[in-house]
Amino acid sequence: MDGAKAIISVKNLVKKYGDFTALKGITFDVLENEIFGLLGPNGAGKTTTLEIIETLRDKTSGEVLVNGHDVEKNAGAIKQIIGVQLQAAGYYPNLNLVELIELFAGLYGVDTKPMDMLAKVNLQDKAKAKYKELSGGQKQRFSIATTLINAPKIVFLDEPTTGLDPQARRNLWDLIIDIRNQGTTVVLTTHYMDEAEQLCDRVAFVERGEIIALDTPDQLIDNLVNSGFERKKEVKKANLEDVFITLTGKAWREG
Repeated sequence: MDGAKAIISVKNLVKKYGDFTALKGITFDVLENEIFGLLGPNGAGKTTTLEIIETLRDKTSGEVLVNGHDVEKNAGAIKQIIGVQLQAAGYYPNLNLVELIELFAGLYGVDTKPMDMLAKVNLQDKAKAKYKELSGGQKQRFSIATTLINAPKIVFLDEPTTGLDPQARRNLWDLIIDIRNQGTTVVLTTHYMDEAEQLCDRVAFVERGEIIALDTPDQLIDNLVNSGFERKKEVKKANLEDVFITLTGKAWREG
């Protein structure tokens, strides 16, 4: 990431709800073409931060620039270059996948080939299936496909693998890495630390509206080890999830 420029710049961001301060002056950059993770417990301020960057929520003070555009002054320009993963409630359950992609393309005002979009997430064989008929992993892959319709510079993924089985999780990891490799910056939140460690170039830990650490996963782990931390249990070269994936295969399946 050496020499990469910031595509998102957040400076002294504050968000207050009455007497409660949800964000207490956080500052960070997201670099072009990286996978950046916002990590922290529920209520830490992750979603509020994302929604302000996505122009979905107003800030109280501070500065947020997305690809050089100010969130207050140029929200329309920002919306043109970002893709935001919708929650399941955002889809019409009785439309099939081709119809849904055509609908979103119309909303974005772009011309797209639905089968090409479905192929990106390995759902072309589900083209005529209704959204409500999909498995959990398929729904998540489809939701990511909808974020790519307007060929965004930045994609925001909020807890993208929650509730998925190990195969579906690993398949989604591959998909996220592929999106980044195609030149798109990815910003994600996750509760799974192994996921952040595998996917993210850099992570920021958010706690009670403040960033308490920001670095590469490797550097954060090295810092902890160098401080004298030792795990009580010997670290093995694989984990139980690796065993499961190896035994059952990693083919695209239901889920």
